[in-house]
Amino acid sequence: MPARYDVWDRPRGGRRPKLSREAIVAAAIEIADAEGLEAVSIRRVANELGVRAMSLYGHIDRKEDLLDLMYDEVAAHVLIEGELPDDWREAFMVIARKERAAGLRHPWMFQLAGSSPRIGPNGLRHADQSLGVAAKLTDDPLSQTEIVTSIDHYMLGFTLREQRIDEMGRTGLQEVQDSLMGRPYFRSWLEDGHFQHLKPVLDAGIFGQASFEKGLNWLLDGIEREYGGA
Repeated sequence: MPARYDVWDRPRGGRRPKLSREAIVAAAIEIADAEGLEAVSIRRVANELGVRAMSLYGHIDRKEDLLDLMYDEVAAHVLIEGELPDDWREAFMVIARKERAAGLRHPWMFQLAGSSPRIGPNGLRHADQSLGVAAKLTDDPLSQTEIVTSIDHYMLGFTLREQRIDEMGRTGLQEVQDSLMGRPYFRSWLEDGHFQHLKPVLDAGIFGQASFEKGLNWLLDGIEREYGGA
């Protein structure tokens, strides 16, 4: 049985010199950004590049390889070039902002992460960069992992929610609120004194609104109390 290369070790090749792995990955990302991950296929990418589907197999073995390469390309955009800020809080803020921006620009990346792609070199560099910031607070590898994971989970949850709101449109939240207020059962419950804490929020028109920076700072405050903010 012939040797099977991991996508990261696979020799690059192909008979068409103008067809590169970079071009294949860029086309796949463009499709995913515009139409979602489900639209990405070997045949679709080949059509976009004006080549036969078989031509792509000079660079990848299967669709899963392409997905891994797409994810790792986005991970490259999250890496901080040069030196990170010396202050651990500011360093985590910079990293989280880049992660959020990448997630909003490429909504499919979190969906892909949930399908457990093989982590590539850029993803590993990103993990190492984040753990390096956590190492300023503690020498314990488990604690470093818990710190990074907590920040990642906050960023992920907030960004997924942002994506959902964006899909609904700029007036999406207001439409949800109007729909809720238009339901007789809900209005009657409000009039009967139920939802006494929710009502002021709805009256102020701020239902569902939140600040990424403020929430992240609250989380970092807790980490600082735990580890001293050295």
